Amino acid sequence: MPPVAGVTVVAQTRSEDYHQGMYERFFGLRERPFDLSPNPRFLYLARRHREALSNLRYGLTTSRGFTLLLGEAGTGKTTLLRTVLAELESKPDQVEWVLLSNPTLTRSEFLEFLANGFKLSPESAQSKVRLLEELRQHLVARHAAGQLTALVLDEAQSLPYELLEEVRLLSNIEESNTKLLNVVLAGQPELADRLNESQLRQLKQRISLRCELGALGLPDTAAYVAGRIRIAGGNPIEILSREAVTSIHEISQGVPRTINVVCDNVLIGGFAAQVRPVPRSIVLEVMRDFDLDGSASSPGEQLTPQELHESGPRVEPTTRDASALGESPEPETTGRETSGSARRRRPFSFFS
Repeated sequence: MPPVAGVTVVAQTRSEDYHQGMYERFFGLRERPFDLSPNPRFLYLARRHREALSNLRYGLTTSRGFTLLLGEAGTGKTTLLRTVLAELESKPDQVEWVLLSNPTLTRSEFLEFLANGFKLSPESAQSKVRLLEELRQHLVARHAAGQLTALVLDEAQSLPYELLEEVRLLSNIEESNTKLLNVVLAGQPELADRLNESQLRQLKQRISLRCELGALGLPDTAAYVAGRIRIAGGNPIEILSREAVTSIHEISQGVPRTINVVCDNVLIGGFAAQVRPVPRSIVLEVMRDFDLDGSASSPGEQLTPQELHESGPRVEPTTRDASALGESPEPETTGRETSGSARRRRPFSFFS
C-alpha cells in the first residue's frame, strides 16, 4: 500500500514485532483492545447501558422475580450480564446464581441443568417432582438465611416454548410476601415479540423490570473506541485518525460487536501498512473486505456538533474505568452557534 498523506510512515519493523501479538507492540498496546470476549474490564456505559446495568443489579440483589433485558445482537447484553455476575461472585454468601448461555435444550436436559446448577441430588435430575421439591427446600432455606437465588438465561429468544413455560412455573415457588427465585431473561428483540403471543401472556405479566439496549451514537462510538484503546495501554490520537473513527461509526452503525470487529481489522491493516495513526482509507478497505454497508453517512462526511448530539445519548463512562476512558465528547452545543462555526469544530474532544 502506498504512503497516505497526513500519516507517518514507519520503517519496516523487525521480525520480533510479528511474534508479539500481531500489532500490539507496533501501536504501543499491552493487549488487544477489541477482542470479542465479553470482558467486564472493557465495559463502556452509554446512557441506556447504565440504566440496564442498574436494573440488572436491582433485579438480582432484591426479590423482584422476572427481569427482561433486550437488545439487538452485539449491543452488549452478555457483557452487562457478566459484569453484574462478576460483582456477585465476590458475595457468594448473599446471592447464588446459575447462568444458562445455551438455552436450546430439551425439557429433560433443562431439568438436569437446574439440578447440577443448584447442586441438588443426582436423583432430582431424573424426576421433575423430586427436583421441584428439592429446589423449594433449597430456596426456602436460603431465604430464611437472608440470601437470594437467581436463574440467568442468556440468548433467551432461543428458548423453546415448553422451557419458557417451565421457567414461568419456577416462579410459583414463592412465599406469601416474597419471590424466592429471581429470573433474568436476556435476549434479542424477537424475545419481546414472542412474549406478546397469547400463549406467553402469563409470563409477560410476571416481568417486573424491563430494559433495552440500543446502538451507540457517534459520540459514544468515539468514546467507546478511545476507552478500549486506553484500557489496553494505548493513546487513541496516535492510533486512529478522527476521520477513521467517524467511518468506523458509519460502517458499524454503532453496534459494539461490529465496532470491535472493524477496529481489530483496521489495526491489523495499519500494522501491515506500517502507518499510524491509521487513516480512513484502511477503514474503507475493511468495509469492502467484510461486505459492510457504510451508508449511515455519506463518505467523508463530518457531522456537526448538533448532529453529534442528536446521533446518540450523552457519554456516561463507568466510575471504575473513568481514568482509563479519559475525556468525554464535546458538550452539547447551543442554538447561538452559527452553522459555519459549528462545522469548523472537531467532532471529538479527545482527538483535538
